[in-house]
Amino acid sequence: MPRTSTRLTFAVLATGAGVFSMLQSLIAPALPTVQHALHTSQSTATWVMTAYLLSASVFTPILGRVGDLVGKKRTLVAVLLTVAAGCLLAALAPTIGVLIVARVVQGVGGALFPLSFGIIRDEFDASRVTGSISALSAVIAAGGGVGMVAAGPVVTALDYRWLFWIPVAVVLAATLIAVRYVPESPDRAEGRISWLGAVLLSAWLVALLLPLSQAGVWGWGSARVVGLLGAAVVLFGAWLLSEARSATPLIDLRVLRLPVVLTTNAAALLFGAGMYAIWSFLPGFVQTPASAGYGFGASVTASGLLMLPMLIAMFVSGLLSARLEPVLGAKTLLTTGTALGAVACGTLTLWHAERWQIALAAGVFGLGIGLAFASMAHLIVGSVPPSRTGAATGMNANIRTIGGSIGAAVTGVLVTGRLQPSGLPEESGYTHGFALLTLLCLAAALAALLVPTGRAGGTRVTGTPRASGGATAAAGPVAGGAPSTPATSATADAG
Repeated sequence: MPRTSTRLTFAVLATGAGVFSMLQSLIAPALPTVQHALHTSQSTATWVMTAYLLSASVFTPILGRVGDLVGKKRTLVAVLLTVAAGCLLAALAPTIGVLIVARVVQGVGGALFPLSFGIIRDEFDASRVTGSISALSAVIAAGGGVGMVAAGPVVTALDYRWLFWIPVAVVLAATLIAVRYVPESPDRAEGRISWLGAVLLSAWLVALLLPLSQAGVWGWGSARVVGLLGAAVVLFGAWLLSEARSATPLIDLRVLRLPVVLTTNAAALLFGAGMYAIWSFLPGFVQTPASAGYGFGASVTASGLLMLPMLIAMFVSGLLSARLEPVLGAKTLLTTGTALGAVACGTLTLWHAERWQIALAAGVFGLGIGLAFASMAHLIVGSVPPSRTGAATGMNANIRTIGGSIGAAVTGVLVTGRLQPSGLPEESGYTHGFALLTLLCLAAALAALLVPTGRAGGTRVTGTPRASGGATAAAGPVAGGAPSTPATSATADAG
């Protein structure tokens, strides 16, 4: 297998990760159509989103670790086939129950993120790693925007089922190319899967995300929400204890405690809360009839077009980050990206009476997303051993998702807390929601400022955790933006 086909390799990775990212947002604008077509209730239809979120949260870190152990290409092909099967099942789903199961299957594709970053680190020349990570991050970021923009025209011209038929064809084509042209990564972690850690990780993620995503339906004070959140705390503690004692942990806690990884994940949690909430509520705001005293009564297609500046800005800034990162450093880009998110949300808080104001804020937020996504990937990949790239980047993606669940749930409470006689939210609900998201993005910027730089900050990890049997591995690019240097053989300091 030639190792010179990096363009085809990147095309496969970008296609798979982009389709998964698109599937995150593609169905959201079409949920009312799905609800009507499958004769179900609104609360049941929301499980189409919830099931996908829970599945991705569970499978992303687990399959990222599997890829580190058994081979990233092998795992990548299996994941792509699973996503294609999930899309096919969704396209044919006769009932809402089958569609929800299909979304669970599609959620396995969350592992495409850590697998893709790991393959780039393993297979590409050092001089191309930074640019390739930035470009892939741009595709991932833009994928969510493509979903919001494309959903309306596809549903209007064809049918909501084509939201899944189209990805089936694209993913199958990517799979065939992957089998032929993507080389198997030489770097493997030693050890085995910690199944107890996998079960406990899955359990606490489900116990946390399920009540957050359903609190608006069940009620924040309901026994189910309180009980599940309490269970999440207990299960999280059990998971930490299990991983700390395991000789082959699923997620090496020493890696998570590294200053760069810890602060980057904190920024990911807070920025994810703002990003997913904007994706969830801004289209609804512009679709609100003008009779409510705000909103524009936009159609699904028109609301998607208002998100177009966000899509374009995400992609452009993600690509530009490859040129900016060696000069400014990933920390600076992350701080700038999260700060731009705060500026966008602040703009929406104060000015949202005109369409151009919405489009401008969306574009600014898109710039922030593109910079933040690329810089998070650089910081994580450049701070962990190659044998832990999959698990570490998978956990970072998961933390963004957890933040998104929290942000969407809390914003939902603010938006729906006061309703007009017509049943539509008061404008103040959206204003308070946008103000909260401004604060969350500002907090993310502060977390980004705390990301250490240079060797003293722990931006390099050379050496592998206990699970790898003590073999050392070369570090990747320095997270702060300096060129890669040969790593010394030293085990990461867990303290």
